Amino acid sequence: MPQRDRWRLEDWLRWQEGLSPVEINPGLERVQAVGERLGALTPRCPVITVAGTNGKGSCIAYLEAMLGAAGYRTAAYTSPHLLRYNERIRLAGVPVSDEAITAAFSRVEQARQGTPLTYFEYGTLAALSLFSEAEAEVWLLEVGMGGRLDAVNAVDPDLSIITSIGLDHTEWLGADRERIGAEKAGIMRPGRPVCLGQADLPDSVSDRARTLRAPVTAAGRDFHWRRQALGWDWLSGDERLDGLPWPGLTGTVQLDNAAVVIAGLRRLRERLPVDRAALERGLRSARLPGHMERVRRRGVEWLFDVAHNEDSVRVLAETVRDEAGKGRVIGLFAAMHRKALSGVLATMGAVVDEWYLPRLEDPQAHPPEAVAAGLRETGVDASVIHTGGLSALLAAVADRARPGDRVVVFGSFRTVEAVMRAGGRVD
Repeated sequence: MPQRDRWRLEDWLRWQEGLSPVEINPGLERVQAVGERLGALTPRCPVITVAGTNGKGSCIAYLEAMLGAAGYRTAAYTSPHLLRYNERIRLAGVPVSDEAITAAFSRVEQARQGTPLTYFEYGTLAALSLFSEAEAEVWLLEVGMGGRLDAVNAVDPDLSIITSIGLDHTEWLGADRERIGAEKAGIMRPGRPVCLGQADLPDSVSDRARTLRAPVTAAGRDFHWRRQALGWDWLSGDERLDGLPWPGLTGTVQLDNAAVVIAGLRRLRERLPVDRAALERGLRSARLPGHMERVRRRGVEWLFDVAHNEDSVRVLAETVRDEAGKGRVIGLFAAMHRKALSGVLATMGAVVDEWYLPRLEDPQAHPPEAVAAGLRETGVDASVIHTGGLSALLAAVADRARPGDRVVVFGSFRTVEAVMRAGGRVD
């Protein structure tokens, strides 16, 4: 590998992957120490931090689009990426360059002074360093996992948004919604507003807000939405936004995400006023690659979705069921070892007619044989289950799919990425 001052982005990332003996190392002390030396933890503009089991990326996408439409220079940090690392760090909606990221990595390394950092922590600090120099007017930060001990939480938010609480990352966050909720509620700050996007969040979330005297705006209590024939309405007390356009992101759950974002922006309206026209433009223009992303190829719709836990897969299954056509539904699925299979497979087994289970070039992925066994346990006939290498299975799908069929690619970011790179996204 060349000298560090000549490293390319891929050199830095490869080095960071081996820098820490563990992938996840909960705790803020190390990140705060390096961040303070970087001068990257005290932004001169409002900060919005988003946590939750599902919907975080969608909320950041709406915030970025709406605030951008209102004329603000946004700085957004999200994870993981789908195809390029640069997707994680955006200024004014545009991924930053390789050169900007590697320069930020150099600053982090200089400030690190031997402090151990994980891959995610290193990237988070680089993003914060870039944002500190960019003169952005608002920071939008997506929590990687949990909240309380996540690297993103080293920055104090002016507004916290918690989208939903479900069972995911239980080995780190706890085995039930109350404990997971307590971890995600760790992004709240004393006296600063928090918006809750799910009506039935666990008591640990509201208890934390009460302890901190953080003003709460909650879905189902303080704001609501309802469908109309040609759009939807957002309501909060005496305030109404009637006839809003459908979001650019598809699925009924996107109205939940868009609604909590509007509630959050209303909380910050004195510092970040956003008029209705900007809200509408942002709703229409919001995009999130790999989330209910659709491509048509020779009359066959390919639906890419990174759904990887029971709650997100339930939303995907509902969308597939609601949009059922005359053709078959073909599932192309692979998942990581740390994800439980039974609930996911049972949920999608009700809507998928034929399964293709590729072997990913990733040691953390479930072997396709294990997934096939899980499908058979849910009652899926072995004759509609196919396993093998990704290229061979994609060729088989292309050969068997007929106009009117739908191919649903899901299970993880890694699955969607692998299929897109292999040509599944190309017309």
